[in-house]
Amino acid sequence: MQIKDEESTDWIRRYRPSPDSDVRLVCFPHAGGSATFFHPVAMSLAPEADVVVLQYPGRQDRLREPCITDIGILADRLAEQIMALSEKPTVLFGHSMGATLAFETAVRLEATGVNSPHALVASGRRAPSVHRDEHVRERDDDGIIAELRALNGTDSAVFGDEELLRLALPAIRGDYTAIETYTCPADRRLRCGITVLTGDSDPRVTLEELGAWETHTLGPFGTRVFGGGHFFLADHREAVDDLLVGHLHRARGLTGRIAGHAAG
Repeated sequence: MQIKDEESTDWIRRYRPSPDSDVRLVCFPHAGGSATFFHPVAMSLAPEADVVVLQYPGRQDRLREPCITDIGILADRLAEQIMALSEKPTVLFGHSMGATLAFETAVRLEATGVNSPHALVASGRRAPSVHRDEHVRERDDDGIIAELRALNGTDSAVFGDEELLRLALPAIRGDYTAIETYTCPADRRLRCGITVLTGDSDPRVTLEELGAWETHTLGPFGTRVFGGGHFFLADHREAVDDLLVGHLHRARGLTGRIAGHAAG
C-alpha cells in the first residue's frame, strides 16, 4: 500500500494537500476527538508542511465502524498508515490520548525505520508510564458527559444536540476504554526527542506527571506550560504553531521561516 502525497483516505486526512512540501506533520486527536480538531493547524502550516491528520474509526464519516479499544492495536494500524506515506522528515503531534498514541506509533516507526519521527510533541497528557486508576469508561452516559464538560473539550453545539451527542458517546466511551486500560513499561524509550505541552490549570495532568516524559526519550527533552486548562491549544494556536514550525525546521535541517511563523 502506498498513499500519495496529495491523497486522503479513511485514516489519513489532508485539509490542504501539499505534495511539494519536504517536511511532514502528523496529528493525533484526543479521546472522542476527530480529525477536524486539527483543521486550523493544517490551514496554518500547509502548504509549506504536509499536514496529515489521523481519523480513528467510530466517528464522523467512520461512525459505523467499530472503535478500536486497545491503544496497542490502534497504534499498529496508525503506524501502517504512516509507513505507507512517502518518506519525509516527520514530526508527530498528539493531544491528550493522541499524545499516548503518537508515542506508541513512534515506537513502531522507529522499530521499522520507515518514516521514523524527528520529534514527538505531546500535549495535555501525563507520561506513558504514569498510571492513574480512572474509570470514566464505566460511567453511565450522564457521567461521561459530565467528564467532557469538566474538560471543556466538546463543542457547545454538541452538548445542545441530544441526537448528535448520543451518536458520539460510543466513540468517546471506546476511547476512554483504550486509554484507561493502557499500560507502558517505564523503560520504553524513543530515540527521537520529546517536547511536552500543558495548560497550567489542566485538571488531568500535574507538572510531575508531565516531567516523567523525559524518562521516555534518549534524545532532547523540553516542556512548555501555557495558560489554560486541558484544551489550552484553542487559546494559544499561534504560539503552538510556532513551536511546531521550529520542530519542522529542525527536521528539515534548515533555518528560516515557514508561512510567516518564526522558528523556535
